[in-house]
Amino acid sequence: MLVSLKHVIDMAEKGNFCIPAFNVYNMESAMGVIKAAEETNAPIIMQVYPRLMKEETGYYLSPVILAAAKKASVPVCFHLDHGPSELETTRSLRYGATGIMLDGSTLPFEENIALTKRVVETCEYVGVQVEGELGHVGTTADSDFDEFTRPEDAKKFVEETGVLCLAVAVGTAHGKYKKPPKLDIERIKAIREATNNTALVLHGGSGVPDEEIKKAVKAGIRKMNFATDICYAFLDTCLEELQKPDRAIAIDNFMKKPIEAVKDFCITRIKLVNADGKAL
Repeated sequence: MLVSLKHVIDMAEKGNFCIPAFNVYNMESAMGVIKAAEETNAPIIMQVYPRLMKEETGYYLSPVILAAAKKASVPVCFHLDHGPSELETTRSLRYGATGIMLDGSTLPFEENIALTKRVVETCEYVGVQVEGELGHVGTTADSDFDEFTRPEDAKKFVEETGVLCLAVAVGTAHGKYKKPPKLDIERIKAIREATNNTALVLHGGSGVPDEEIKKAVKAGIRKMNFATDICYAFLDTCLEELQKPDRAIAIDNFMKKPIEAVKDFCITRIKLVNADGKAL
């Protein structure tokens, strides 16, 4: 069933677990994610990277996500990931998104607050909630990514913007890690306390050691993003299938194993963040 961002975040807070948020890029990756959610009876978020919304891909992909969510037997939120401007956020609302992320983390602090607040107010008109970001979560190609979110800044940001949840920089990055990251768990706890237990979001979940993820969820992470490992699961399986002399020629048949690979990966993450069995 298609639900709001608030719906799944409230479920996570009440049950003291984390909602896995999976980036999808085509129909097949969406199918794999939905299969995993239904098999594990888990509430999930399916999210789309902003370039897809800026380009024509979002126009075609959004109806696929909406159809999958509405047909699903579990709660599914359709979310924009890392929207950098009102272009992507507004377009996502038009395409049916039930959650929006406004990422102003590269802006000066006060500008980030102003832009995020404006998007929160716009989204309120249609009953959609917003995720903000404070403390830029960079990529693994960066020389370092230790510009962590400060609790006192997070408190002001949440109070002035009205975001439902907040993505924080606590030791992760986007992409494939050269070495496993170590999260600042105490900082997660401090931010939760400073923001009156606002739901926190961990970006760059792919490649984070399982024990670090468990600690993060226990400390207050209520949404965790997975994108890179979904791409690898899908593409690595495609490459394996291409090497087979008897590979399927019909694209729909060829895609069956990549879909299963995405499903299998998502099941491992759903169970890791304790979301399995929580779709009541």
